Amino acid sequence: MSQTYAFSPCIVKTGSNITTSVASAAVTIPTNLSGLPPSYIRVSATSAAYVKIAPTGAVAVAGDIVVQPGDALIMSVPAGVTSIAALQVAAAGIVQISPLENS
Repeated sequence: MSQTYAFSPCIVKTGSNITTSVASAAVTIPTNLSGLPPSYIRVSATSAAYVKIAPTGAVAVAGDIVVQPGDALIMSVPAGVTSIAALQVAAAGIVQISPLENS
């Protein structure tokens, strides 16, 4: 199923990486070019991972949304949410988070 957005998202700023393992790891959601929290982020992974966003100190657990290798999630970032966490499903990998800009 495809999703249509009311804007043309683009990635122009370096994102952040999380190395997944058997313990949840978190980073601050990268800001957009203006230095502000983005409205949307793109999340991809090299190995299946559970992902969760939260206002602060996000902790991912089994049962949170799964991002699969070769796929990407476009996630809305609600006001006040600044943290994203990831946890491996079966094998370690890298989860990459990019802030989306409205072009």
